[in-house]
Amino acid sequence: MPSARRFRLAAALVSVTALTTALAACSGDSGPQETDHPVVVASTDVWASVASAVAGDNADVTALFDMPGGDPHEFEPTNADAARVLDANVIVMNGGHYDAYMERIAADAEGRKVTALDDDEHDHEHGDGDEHDADGDEDAHDHDHEATEHAFYTLPVVADTADEIAESLAEVAPSHADEYHANAKAFRTEIDGLRDRMSKLGTAHPNTRIAATEPLATTLLGEAGITDIAPAGFTSAVEEGQSPSAADRAAFDDLLRNHKASALIYNVQSVDPATESVLSTAKSANVPVVEFTESLPEGANSYVAWQSAQIASLEKALNA
Repeated sequence: MPSARRFRLAAALVSVTALTTALAACSGDSGPQETDHPVVVASTDVWASVASAVAGDNADVTALFDMPGGDPHEFEPTNADAARVLDANVIVMNGGHYDAYMERIAADAEGRKVTALDDDEHDHEHGDGDEHDADGDEDAHDHDHEATEHAFYTLPVVADTADEIAESLAEVAPSHADEYHANAKAFRTEIDGLRDRMSKLGTAHPNTRIAATEPLATTLLGEAGITDIAPAGFTSAVEEGQSPSAADRAAFDDLLRNHKASALIYNVQSVDPATESVLSTAKSANVPVVEFTESLPEGANSYVAWQSAQIASLEKALNA
């Protein structure tokens, strides 16, 4: 039986197909032109924050999904959302079917498209945490983003995407090209700082094992050599919007009660009775709980600040 999440995705894609067809027919040749103040539309506020870091004051950046605490998987764009995408100079999306609604709308758009999980543009080979180059050498940032749809938790890919955003913005607003590239370089330096913190955390806590309610931050945790030992059946069910089996629930509880996991990584935007149950078990067993999100929390607008705060929570949990 298809999961509820996949059913919603299919329904959303049907809706998007209809509305983009109608809007594209009306768009004529009014595609984005060269400008000194481009319009950027991102699928989610996370990618909008990356675009904003690159654009600075020299672009208008907005996101379709911008609801702190909401579930990005539940989002369905409106006709107005589709119109914004079709009129944008630069379109930024996650890819990997995480934001399939944006992929579909963007297919009919004339704006320049930046996709984080675009295998044609990201051909990374994994390098260890010591291969950081403050000068932004792309060869020093090769990384295999693995089979995860959450590209925004793969720090090297985020930095590379910022570079691609800078390139796209420079093409439509060449008068600000130097500023875009400088901002992207500064952003990469900040990303390197986050990677260094994760590397140091791994050195301080070698062979650390955690349990996550959903494989949200697998690649971020990998920067520290941290292994997620949550039952695969449990996390897969949660990711698909299904209910984990009784056996997987029991196995997860066992990990926490017997302190086989040093912390519980809890996705606060993918909550159901099963995840609430393991959260309760973790608290009763005095296992530290680290809350992670899929979008920016209330009041946040900086990607680096968001991830820095989450890393700080992880550091506190493991150092307790």
